[in-house]
Amino acid sequence: MTLGFMIPEEVLEKFRHIAKSKANLPVYKMLLLGFLAGAYIAFGAQLATMVGHDASRVLGVGFAKFLFGSVFTVGLMLVVIAGAELFTGNNLIVVGVLTKRATWSGLLKNWFWVYIANFIGSITLVYLMFYTDLWKTNNFGVGIFALKIGVAKVNLTWIEAFTRAVLCNWLVCLACWIAIASKDIIGKIFAIYFPIMAFVASGFEHSVANMYFVPMAIMLKGQSTLISSSGISQGALSNLTWNNFIVHNLIPVTLGNIVGGALLVATVYVLIYWKKEG
Repeated sequence: MTLGFMIPEEVLEKFRHIAKSKANLPVYKMLLLGFLAGAYIAFGAQLATMVGHDASRVLGVGFAKFLFGSVFTVGLMLVVIAGAELFTGNNLIVVGVLTKRATWSGLLKNWFWVYIANFIGSITLVYLMFYTDLWKTNNFGVGIFALKIGVAKVNLTWIEAFTRAVLCNWLVCLACWIAIASKDIIGKIFAIYFPIMAFVASGFEHSVANMYFVPMAIMLKGQSTLISSSGISQGALSNLTWNNFIVHNLIPVTLGNIVGGALLVATVYVLIYWKKEG
């Protein structure tokens, strides 16, 4: 019987080839594809903000989180199916390094340039969305919600941000893993949808998504109409700065994402399924 998907051993072998290819990409391709991935994840983030801004009043908190997570999944669907380079998914390049198909230098080069490009792509969407004035939708409700998301993220403790990031990229890399396992596009969509919905609805932390969420909130911080209507305390709002974003959110979230993806998915599956050649 022919299966409609690859078994884990086959997925591991596929990722060995993918890792080699990613580690050897020319820098200009890493930058272009990384830019696209940052923009694609930002599309998912802005859509979740738009759709979810008032959902809790009608659906309740739990189902509102489910809706927010459900629409966010479009971001990784675009990355995986349309093709792009996403830092968090590229934590799986560790598969290639551990199985001798890629080098540590190639991995670090990919992570460095893709991370920078993801940030540029995300910030591009921040500026484009800000100047659309769509955050004024529903009597500024969308902007208030976006502001609250950013404030909540910069006010996490270091350990909260780190542990939520570990759990996030554990699921993101599993989404990539089972998407590769699928042999048809519908299977890939479902493979991506459930783990990504789960991480977002659960409130976990994704470094590239936060490159949209927090800068957008920083942009909106200067809008007095939002501030006066948001109900956010001045103490919490005062932490919404670039420095706090980088030090108290982006750094611990990035490190946690690496642990979740590179260690708990890539390394564990290599230990389980790789049969050393020769």
